[in-house]
Amino acid sequence: MAQIVGGLATSHIPAIGNAIARGKQQEPYWKPFFDGFPPIHAWLRQVQPEVVVVFYNDHGLNFFLDKLPAFAVGAAAEYRHADEGWGIPTTAPLAGCPELSWHLVEQLTAAEFDLTVCQEMQVDHACTIPFQLFWPDQQPAPVQIVPIHINTVQFPLPTARRVYELGRVVGRALGRWDDARRVAVMGTGGLSHQLEGERAGFINKRFDLQFLQSMETNPQWATQFSDRELVELAGTQGVELLMWLAMRAALTEAGSGVRLVHRHYHIPISNTATGVLALEVLP
Repeated sequence: MAQIVGGLATSHIPAIGNAIARGKQQEPYWKPFFDGFPPIHAWLRQVQPEVVVVFYNDHGLNFFLDKLPAFAVGAAAEYRHADEGWGIPTTAPLAGCPELSWHLVEQLTAAEFDLTVCQEMQVDHACTIPFQLFWPDQQPAPVQIVPIHINTVQFPLPTARRVYELGRVVGRALGRWDDARRVAVMGTGGLSHQLEGERAGFINKRFDLQFLQSMETNPQWATQFSDRELVELAGTQGVELLMWLAMRAALTEAGSGVRLVHRHYHIPISNTATGVLALEVLP
């Protein structure tokens, strides 16, 4: 069976991609954010995941408001970074892991999740930027990926409870995968932010810090909130924390618990509260 080595999470703001492309990591505006990653880089060199299941939200490349599934799983041999605007240079394709994709599709379907399965899937900054952040010296990242899209754009959103159960099923499925490869689970997006309307620029530091703490000690904490309550607490784009929740739920199905490798929080980057997290699964 696969070995789940741990979980990763990071914000995926488009401006980060531009900062990387222009070498701005040490500039005063950007340095406090990028300083959150070296301890995680050291940990990744130790555990060396071979496959990453990444929960992310598509921003219009594959789905738009007229056709937007709650959950979609990529089952492609590779994932190309399409030009989505924002001035972000496109990066090299990320290698897929179709055999794990189909295993997850089968297990999720058996658990009564209705999925969209994508044998061709483009990826945007929500998927590509985290791999640039976690493997900055190796591009493309030296892993295979399985991307799982979660709708955080159009109501009704999947509830936090449903997303948590999605993560748990993925974690159980990894434990049943007849393959000895080392697997990490990643969530991307957030933390609190709102980019439009009367609350544009909204950030909720208190809620963010509670959520970050829950990732370590009380993973079901956020499931108490409805989708609209999460928007009220975290902002219309802050509901991207659902991807973090799915990642953390997957880890509950592996080992005896988790150990905090590193956690980092910084306000703001491009009107967003940014978070970075790594958790190691204990035997």
